[in-house]
Amino acid sequence: MADLISRRAALGAIGAGSAGFALTAAQAQESGPALGPVEPPSTVSDPPRQFGPDAPPNVYFWDADVIAVDPSFNGLAQANAPIQRLWTGALWAEGPAWNGVGKYLIFSDIPNNRQMRWLEDDGHVSTFRYPSNNSNGNSFDWQGRQLSCEHLTRRVVRYELDGSVTVLADRFEGMRFNSPNDIVAAKDGSYWFTDPPYGGQLYEGAVGAPGGPTNPDGLINQRLGQPPEIGDAVREMETATYRIAPDGTITRVVGQDGAPDPNGLALSPDETTLYIASTGPGPGDGGVGGEGNIFAFDVTPEGEAVNGRLFTDCMVDGVKCGPDGLAVDVYGNVWSSSNAGRNVGYSGVTCWSPDGALLGRIRLPEVCGNLCFGGPKRNRLFMAGSQSLYAVYTATQGAGAA
Repeated sequence: MADLISRRAALGAIGAGSAGFALTAAQAQESGPALGPVEPPSTVSDPPRQFGPDAPPNVYFWDADVIAVDPSFNGLAQANAPIQRLWTGALWAEGPAWNGVGKYLIFSDIPNNRQMRWLEDDGHVSTFRYPSNNSNGNSFDWQGRQLSCEHLTRRVVRYELDGSVTVLADRFEGMRFNSPNDIVAAKDGSYWFTDPPYGGQLYEGAVGAPGGPTNPDGLINQRLGQPPEIGDAVREMETATYRIAPDGTITRVVGQDGAPDPNGLALSPDETTLYIASTGPGPGDGGVGGEGNIFAFDVTPEGEAVNGRLFTDCMVDGVKCGPDGLAVDVYGNVWSSSNAGRNVGYSGVTCWSPDGALLGRIRLPEVCGNLCFGGPKRNRLFMAGSQSLYAVYTATQGAGAA
């Protein structure tokens, strides 16, 4: 009997889904390196669950990993819809974007230099584009054309309906971009994109030429494994957010002082507010980097971003749920991917009201890099985990073209 009691107690302590465990892990990490790294448990749920397509069904009416922090979240989440892992096999999944006509989802596998496609009809996943120039964020504009941000070539491209490729942006004031990251299309025909430095690393793109901030001593051979035209660029500019006007004019709308290391971005349903995720410091930042916050800006009729303010610091139960990709639903709520590091049970998705109040969150067993709404009714939330693709049906719909 004693063994049974101690086993029950141990299982109760191991339940990573409890806020207490995640806080304990965070506190242990912060107490000093002498304790060593915290080993994460194997699941975020108590009792344990599996996520795969052939996994046993989730026995709860409300999925145990869809958590309402505010009662209003129950009106956004779908009560009898389980979180599903649709596919696994990426090294770092990013940039999901839904194609409404084709009924498929595009997403990037950045280190593997490919774009993947998930089909709605049978869940088939295959390579859509290889090489992808280490593409990160993808989207579709209001004309159905795919937009992609490429780390390797430091540019933003559009895939035209006839299959040709248009370079939308590769320089600003004569200087190369750092590594365009995410992009959103506005109804007026403009495109907004972020340019942090995360592609300036071996894993997700290419470090700069010797002497630049990402390869100061020249010890890294930036040409290995790369096309011959890659390797001469260095980081030249601050991190910033840009707008491409319908006539092709590129404007820096938010500088490093307004949202350092900008990552994911989204527009409100009426496109009068721009949200930017300011993630942690990237390679070559030189001590100036984001702190894991989301900022909001008013968008003027002329396409300017003004009145910048902190939307949320992404703290949940004392845990930093670092933002990456963003999506907005038709009610104006902001859905953000969450990277809580070793605080297992806090990685996944957070949902914030238009006023910046935490409404709810979705726990995933992996860090979530980006997310989007899709499906024929645009009520399915697709979540690109670090190695996998997840989805859950909701009671709301996504705003925007993709």
